[in-house]
Amino acid sequence: MKKSAASIRFAGSQLGEARHVCAFFNSDDEEYRVLLPFIKDGLECGDKAVHVVSPDQQRDHLQRLTAAGIDPAAAEQNGQLEVRTSTEVYLREGRFNPDRMLEVFEQLASGNAKGGFPLSRIVCRMDWAAEGRSQDTLVEFESRVNDVWRRHDDAVICTYHLGKFGGDTVIDIMRTHPMVIIGGILQQNPFFVPPEEFLRELRERRARQTTARSMAV
Repeated sequence: MKKSAASIRFAGSQLGEARHVCAFFNSDDEEYRVLLPFIKDGLECGDKAVHVVSPDQQRDHLQRLTAAGIDPAAAEQNGQLEVRTSTEVYLREGRFNPDRMLEVFEQLASGNAKGGFPLSRIVCRMDWAAEGRSQDTLVEFESRVNDVWRRHDDAVICTYHLGKFGGDTVIDIMRTHPMVIIGGILQQNPFFVPPEEFLRELRERRARQTTARSMAV
């Protein structure tokens, strides 16, 4: 349940009530420079840590945690840290199912997750979405999942590498997150569009595209 939680220091600013963040980076080094203090602080505060990374990134991720002074093996053993792959989380059975993912995140949310941790700090690397799959479905999901995070105090960081996504997709991703990190700095997102409005616009966009395709045949 949503409650009045203390703000969280992150990326040169504070996470207040709105905690669904899109973070844009140009490299792994830039990403970890911003994320590692946030991750380490959460573990020291007793928060749950859930990290979703690409399968080929998992080893490097654990090494970077260790280099930052975190003991990932101990944190995993006591249930405070979960490191999962995008294949098992987002692409179970080889496809992305937005409805299933909404259920997954509801289960991960504070108050529902096992272990009795005060809240979760969830970091999701979104590279998988750039690999030839429907990015239209992705932005629909990113908008819909705001309804989950409105009810919980968890901090959820979706990381995107700019070189892997087209400009139109980046704009839509930005419009579905109330907070944004650009240039390593967290800020309130002036381009955020509430889910009700964004999803209505998305339906209208799809209808126009369907009409255009039918006229072209």
